[in-house]
Amino acid sequence: MIDRERLVRAHNVVVTAWHPSSTLSVGNGDFAFNVDVTGLQTFPAEHELLPRPALVTDEHGVRRLPVKEFDLDDFPVPLRTQSTWGWYATEPAAPYTLDEASTGYATRRGEVRYPDGLGPVPEAAAWLYANPRRLDLGRLGLDFPCGRVALGDLEATRVELDLWTGCVHARFEVLGRPVEVWTVAHPRLPLVATRVESPLLAAGELRLRLSFPDQGDPLAKDERLTQETVYGRASAVRTVGDACYVVRVATDGVIGPELELSTAAPALHATVAFGPVRTGDLPGFEEVRAAAAAHWRDFWTRGAAVSFEGSSDPRAPELERRVVLSRYLTAVHSAGVLPPQESGLVHNSWGGKFHLEMHWWHAAHFAVWGRPDLLERGLGWYGSILGVGRQSARRQGYAGVRWPKQTGPDGRESPSEVGAFIIWQQPHPIYYAELLRLNGDDPDVLERHKEIVFETAEFMADFAEWDGGTCHLGPPVVPAQETYYPGRARTADPTFELAYWRWALGVAQSWRERLGMERRVDWDAVIDGLARPAVREGRYAAVAVEPYTLPDDHPSMLMALGFLPRTPLIDLETMAATYDDVLARWDFCTTWGWDYPVLAMCATKLGRPASAVDALLMDTGKNMTLVSGQVPQFPGGLSVYLPANGGLLAAVAMMAKQEGFPRDGSWRVRHEGLGDFPSDADPSSGG
Repeated sequence: MIDRERLVRAHNVVVTAWHPSSTLSVGNGDFAFNVDVTGLQTFPAEHELLPRPALVTDEHGVRRLPVKEFDLDDFPVPLRTQSTWGWYATEPAAPYTLDEASTGYATRRGEVRYPDGLGPVPEAAAWLYANPRRLDLGRLGLDFPCGRVALGDLEATRVELDLWTGCVHARFEVLGRPVEVWTVAHPRLPLVATRVESPLLAAGELRLRLSFPDQGDPLAKDERLTQETVYGRASAVRTVGDACYVVRVATDGVIGPELELSTAAPALHATVAFGPVRTGDLPGFEEVRAAAAAHWRDFWTRGAAVSFEGSSDPRAPELERRVVLSRYLTAVHSAGVLPPQESGLVHNSWGGKFHLEMHWWHAAHFAVWGRPDLLERGLGWYGSILGVGRQSARRQGYAGVRWPKQTGPDGRESPSEVGAFIIWQQPHPIYYAELLRLNGDDPDVLERHKEIVFETAEFMADFAEWDGGTCHLGPPVVPAQETYYPGRARTADPTFELAYWRWALGVAQSWRERLGMERRVDWDAVIDGLARPAVREGRYAAVAVEPYTLPDDHPSMLMALGFLPRTPLIDLETMAATYDDVLARWDFCTTWGWDYPVLAMCATKLGRPASAVDALLMDTGKNMTLVSGQVPQFPGGLSVYLPANGGLLAAVAMMAKQEGFPRDGSWRVRHEGLGDFPSDADPSSGG
C-alpha cells in the first residue's frame, strides 16, 4: 500500500531564491490565488508578462513565433487572482454580429460561412475575439509604509507549498526583522486567508494592502464604486467593463481608507473574499486552513496514486515529482465548472478564453485517476450551451450541435482564421462521457449525458461529406496540427480526425444500444464510408492533400493510436513507421507540451515501453518542468501550460496499466486506484 502522505509531501515545493517564474498557487478549481516568495502578491511588477514577440511568416505561409534561445527569465509567471465566474466585456462601438466577421467557403454541399475574422467588418472580429475575458479580481500583498523596501532587500527567503494541506508558508528577513506568512485558499469558496507574523507589524513598518490592478485594457472601465468599512470588516463593489462584483475583507486588525490592514499585535489575520454577491460571514484564517487541509487530504487519499520508489532509472524521481505536482496544479486550475484556459487560473491567454480542443488535456485524466467527479463538473457546461451549439450548427446548415474551438462562458465561437476550422474538439464530449461510464459507478450516467453524446454525433455525421461512396472531412478544415491553416480552403481528411470521427460515432451507437435504442443507419453509413487515412511511403500523412506532412507543430497522426484506442482505420505497422519518422525528423522546438504525452501513449500502444518513457521525459524546451510544476512553452509560447500537466497524467496512467514502462528492472511502478481508458474493441460493432 502506498503511503500517500509520504509520497505527496516528498514533493512539496520549496523556493529559496526569488525568480520571476517561481510563482505558487493555492485554489480550488474555480478560484486561484497566485503568490510570490512572500507568500502573497507583494511584488507583482517583477512577475509581469513580457511583451509577446512579433510573428514571422515561414516558407509555407504560416505565421509563427520566432525560434530563439531562451532562459528562465523569458517566462515570468504573473500574480493574478482569477475565477471561473469572473468575466467582463467592454462596450462595443456597434452591436457586432459573428456574421460580420465571417467569410463563405466552398464545400460539397455549397457555401458555408465560417467566422474566420476576415469578414466585412474588421472591428467586429477584433471585439468578438477580445470579449469577454477573465477578470484579475484583486491583489493582496505586504506593504511597507516606509516605502523603502524592494524585492532585493529580502534576505533568508524560503517559501514552501505544502501539497498535503494546500498551504503556502513563507519566511524571510527585511529591515532587520523576521517575517512569516501563511496563505491558504478555501476549498469551496472564492476566498483566501492569511496570517502574518512579524515584529514589524507592531512597529508600524509592515501591513497588508488590498489593491485592484488595471486590467491592461484601455477600453475597460476599472473602478471601485462603493466602499463600506467598519472595525475589522470592509466591503467594496467593483465594476470592470460590464462586470460588477463584491470584495469583502475580515481581519483582527484595523482597516484603513485605502484597504490597508494594520495591527499593533505581533500577528495579523485576514480573509478576503471575491464574488458576484455578498453571502454570509467570512471564516477566519484557522477555519479556512482547517477546511483546506481536510479537502486536500481527501483529494490525495480518495483518488489514485502512482509511486516509482525503488526504480533504478535516474529519471524516476523527476517523473514522480512531475506527476504529484501536475495532480495538484490541475486540481487548482483545471477542475472548475467551466473548461479552463490553457494558462489555467494563473493569467489570461489567447484573448482570455478557453479552448475546447484543449479540455481533454486538462481534465480527461481526472476520470482515470479516480476522480471522475472533477471531469463531470466541466462536462455540465456543455449541457448548458446546447442551444448555442445548435444555433452554430444551423447557421452553417448542419444538424446537431457544433462545439466552438475558442470561447467563453456563453459558448460563442471567437473569430479566427485558424480556430474556426478546427474540428477535433467536436468528439471530445463523447470521449468524456465514455470515460465517466467506464470509471464511475453511477447507473444514471447514460441518461444524464445522452443528449450531449447524441447531439454531438448528429453534427459529426452531418458534417462528413459524401463524394461517391466515400465520406470526407473537409474542405475546409484545419487539423490538430495547425500548420496547415493557410490551406484551410482545400485541406481534407486529416488522419487523426478521421480515426476520431469513426471511434466517437461508434461510441455514440453503443450508447444508443445500451439505452435500448436502435442504431442510427445514417451514422453507420458514415462509420463504414469514412475515407482511409492517406499513406505515403509507408507512413501516415497528416492530411490527404499537399503538403501532406510538415514536420513541425503537433505530430497529430500519432494521436490516431494512443490518444485513441485502435480503430479499423489504423494499421500498426504503418503507425510504427510513422512514429519512427516523427522521432527522426520532427522539429521539436515547434511542438507543445502535450505532444510528449502523445508520443508516450502511441509508443505504449505500439509495445515500446522504453520509447514511451523517453518521449515523456524528452529533454526539450517545451517539456521542461519548473520547480512549481508548471511547464513553460518557450521559445515563443506561454509561461504556464496546463495541458502539458494533464497530458502527462493521462500518459502515466495509461503506461502504468498497459505495460508502458520497461520490464527490465529499471522501473518499479506501483499504482492504486487507476481507472480505465476506452479499450481497443471496435465500438462501432457495439463492443
